[in-house]
Amino acid sequence: MNIPNILTIIRFLLVPVFGHFLYNGEYIIAIVIFISACITDVLDGVIARKFNLITSFGKLADPLADKCLQLTALTILTMQKIIPLPVLIIVLAKEIFMIAGSILIYKKVNFVVQANWYGKMTTVIFSFAIVMTIILYSSRIADSYTSLIINIFVFIAVFSTLFSFFMYSMEFRKLTNKK
Repeated sequence: MNIPNILTIIRFLLVPVFGHFLYNGEYIIAIVIFISACITDVLDGVIARKFNLITSFGKLADPLADKCLQLTALTILTMQKIIPLPVLIIVLAKEIFMIAGSILIYKKVNFVVQANWYGKMTTVIFSFAIVMTIILYSSRIADSYTSLIINIFVFIAVFSTLFSFFMYSMEFRKLTNKK
């Protein structure tokens, strides 16, 4: 077990803690935990690459931890009627297809799919959208434009998710056509 993998496990452990505070409307604590989890994501990637500590566990668990964090946020924000249900459905469907595709690729060509620039970009955009949504929703300066601004952030994040899914689909297609 190396430091990047430990940071990934910490991120997994932060998911239910974050979910608890977000669900109970303790938004400042939830944001601090969410941002802390995002920082562990950056740190584990930098450390793994810099010190050549990339492992199969890390390739699989790191993006899974990110998705658990994001899906927890989206599920709770959807339950609280802050984010529309179709957003959660789109993101959840994409993640299910990605997991199924990754398993198929591994079984067919013994290749562990890892994050690419568009997956990382989507993670950053979605994380930013989640943080901004929580800040704007919980803000004392919320006004009639708050909902519009939240929808813009979320729309950009969903568009990024769909772009990422398209790019991964193209990559999966190339890999499965090799054998």
